Amino acid sequence: MPAYIEELAARVEAALGSRVKRYASRDQEFAIEVEVADLLEVARILRDEPQLRFEMLMDLAGVDYLDYGRVEWRTAAATASGFSRGVNRAAPHTLADNRRFAVVSQLLSVTYNQRLRLRVWCEDLEDPVVDSLTGIWASADWFEREAFDLFGILFRGHPDLRRILTDYGFIGNPFRKDFPLIGNVEVRYDPQLKRVIYEPVSIEPRVLVPRVIRHDNRYDPALHDLPRQDDT
Repeated sequence: MPAYIEELAARVEAALGSRVKRYASRDQEFAIEVEVADLLEVARILRDEPQLRFEMLMDLAGVDYLDYGRVEWRTAAATASGFSRGVNRAAPHTLADNRRFAVVSQLLSVTYNQRLRLRVWCEDLEDPVVDSLTGIWASADWFEREAFDLFGILFRGHPDLRRILTDYGFIGNPFRKDFPLIGNVEVRYDPQLKRVIYEPVSIEPRVLVPRVIRHDNRYDPALHDLPRQDDT
């Protein structure tokens, strides 16, 4: 772990103590988790504490961990016979307390040129809700509307929580893991009725299997830049 990450972790721990905990991330990233009840206080400290100064919220997104630990295939590696498809649908959820929805914020300190990831778990599985960060970072406004639209996450105290990407009258939240990939309805313009109409989905659902890229010795680095031999 780089020294500057550990130095940032020490400053965060000094300012926030036990109100946050660190969770696993990539080597050059720093990620912390906070309870719902402490979210706004922690966010204000991250913004205003002179040793932290995370003045900007660069991004905010919802996350659905419904199938966490039960993935369809590994996407980082492949074998000669194809992607791993050993899915155990009956396997238990691998997250503690059966958590499902989380909100993840990406923060930037312009003062110190450092970044931090802040995750908070939603309170309820059926109607997930957290406090809005719009009173601390104004840029959270549209990001929270997007998370509300796509995941159905509610943001307590948001000034104008409306859908922002889907159509008027859209039913459901398309980024939830249990939302059908083919959708619930088809939309088209009817030239006779002169309006947009909704119809049942006509396509068949199917699981797409990624194309397996196997090693080809023609592209071996050891063979690069060798003098070309005559066919004779």
